[in-house]
Amino acid sequence: MCSKSEIRHKVWSHLEDNDIALPPRPVFDRIPNFKQSDIACDSIVRLKEFTNARVIKINPDRPQGRARFCALQSRKRLLVPTPRLSAGLFNEIKPQDYSEETLRTCASSQGVRQFSAPIGLDSSVKIDLILVGSVAVSKRGHRIGKGEGYADLEYAMMVSTGVVDPLTTLVMTTVHDCQVFDSLSDDMFGEHDLTVDVIATPTQLIRCEPRLPKPKGIIWSLLTRERLEMMPILKTFRDMERQNGKCVDLFD
Repeated sequence: MCSKSEIRHKVWSHLEDNDIALPPRPVFDRIPNFKQSDIACDSIVRLKEFTNARVIKINPDRPQGRARFCALQSRKRLLVPTPRLSAGLFNEIKPQDYSEETLRTCASSQGVRQFSAPIGLDSSVKIDLILVGSVAVSKRGHRIGKGEGYADLEYAMMVSTGVVDPLTTLVMTTVHDCQVFDSLSDDMFGEHDLTVDVIATPTQLIRCEPRLPKPKGIIWSLLTRERLEMMPILKTFRDMERQNGKCVDLFD
């Protein structure tokens, strides 16, 4: 059985060796950008779930840029993760105007940094749809990210604050066809791993049914003190959950 690390390397190597990858390159250790990523994004944008969503959270990586632009163009509230979750959970992109040029800038990685403002943990915002980047996915909905665990923790924290509902908030991803596996072993995944409900590629749209379970919150016993130091926002969540009587003992 392959490990997650081996599958990541296999996908990254295939994208590079077959000239499917797009800048930023090389794609190793990244959510990889790929040719025809805009086509995959357009498949998501055409879905009724995207059309009906009022608040959407999308990762800041290059292959999901088209979806960010379309969300802004449709005047939806667009949330992005706070970089490396260092000072908060997510930011909201707020264009100064709605010209195409401005929206394209806001939808870029540079725009995500320059035109977004943090949203406090006490916000009453409710997220209708989440679009994440992936390195590999299975047709059942298992997902492998780039290996740092940020998407998993972001989701767990959003569940803890009630921003998302694991039963109703759809999680989607856009990838190249070569990133989709018929199956990935259940043994590689735990209850902390984020799963996806819809997969869009340049040639197909896959609805993962039945939907796989989502994280129900932060699993403190999987986290280390080093991780807490790297992500100060976790300390805030830990204090909140300790006050609510939850066990917050760490792995170490």
